[in-house]
Amino acid sequence: MSKRGRISLGALSHKDFRYFFIGSIVSLIGTWMQNAGQSWLVVTLTDSALKLSFVSALQFTPVLLFSLFAGALIDNYPKKKILLITQSIMGVLAFVLTFLVFTHSIQYWHILVLATILGCCNAVDMPARQSFMIELVGKENLMNAIALNSTVFNAARMVGPAVAGIMIKVFGFFICFLLNAVSFIPLVYGIYKISAQGISKKDTDNKNMLLDVKEGVKYVFKSKEILFTILLVFFVSTFAMNYSVLIPLLAKQVLNMDSDGYGYLMSAMGLGSMLSALVVATRSRGPKRSLMFLAGAVISIMLVFTGAFKSYGVSMICLFIAGIFNVLFSTNANSTIQLKSKDEFRGRVMSVYAMVFAGATPLGSLFEGVISKWLGITDAFIISGVVTIIIGIILYVMMNKRSSNLKSVA
Repeated sequence: MSKRGRISLGALSHKDFRYFFIGSIVSLIGTWMQNAGQSWLVVTLTDSALKLSFVSALQFTPVLLFSLFAGALIDNYPKKKILLITQSIMGVLAFVLTFLVFTHSIQYWHILVLATILGCCNAVDMPARQSFMIELVGKENLMNAIALNSTVFNAARMVGPAVAGIMIKVFGFFICFLLNAVSFIPLVYGIYKISAQGISKKDTDNKNMLLDVKEGVKYVFKSKEILFTILLVFFVSTFAMNYSVLIPLLAKQVLNMDSDGYGYLMSAMGLGSMLSALVVATRSRGPKRSLMFLAGAVISIMLVFTGAFKSYGVSMICLFIAGIFNVLFSTNANSTIQLKSKDEFRGRVMSVYAMVFAGATPLGSLFEGVISKWLGITDAFIISGVVTIIIGIILYVMMNKRSSNLKSVA
């Protein structure tokens, strides 16, 4: 096998990572089926962009509010046990949603409550999973592990919504949520089989959570490369990567598509992301800051085109390209932050990353929802893209200016 081949499969040579990876394949397909089904269910119940954005906002608001404390928790307790608890709760929530839909008891407020509880789990689960990766595969194979996870994530994003769209049309909404609930079983079992415990600190008895949070935030602000990367993630996540909340409305109200057409739009985005992740897994040698800026710019341009052309074919192409650059952006950002973080701070640093990456979703979702209500769905796509481009240019100039100043001082 060539050196490149060994590198591309490096993370899979670790037994613990294989357990996690295989379990994730099944679970993520179920997750994306539920995501697509839930969005279409809200549109069916309310036919409101603003109410759809509220669901997304409530699902991610806990990440924004509690991630810093979750990071302190992650750095003090075994990540394996934390993940077993969070994934089990998520599975139960999916069963509850299945029951409500199957018995025709579902109401909009039920979805809001379940989304909020799921968000609380994600506030802990997301940084725990991300900071656990380096302990499963080591630093050498970290970016490969992230890319492989991204491949599975986006393959599921391609398959899940398409299957969900067909399932909804044939069997109804409940089947999407039932399959998601069942899909948590192999992932929970896989995590249970992992031998690594994921304990970052040895002096947990002498620390308190508030002090841990303060130390973590201070560390992020002192580490300028980490800080600048997180700032870029915040702005791109807020304005450019929340477009998925508008896709159900784009499909139904602008393109006059049914649930299967909506599923294909989501799958086009997933296909682009999956192909991009495969390339990153086999060819990438390390994160690049310039690539993050390029990726953010391309995503923004695709949003503008989607809103401007109002065509199903153009939307498919634009979402496919946006999916490609979504992965390039997120894998480079994630790897940069993890590799630049000290082991004892990684859980807290990744909680900050999770806070701005996923926690920016409530802000972006509300922004998208308000703009779409006032000006229309297509204008929301265009404005989001333009705002991201402007902020990206400003941040790029600021970061280059700082780099030039550091070189002149040196």
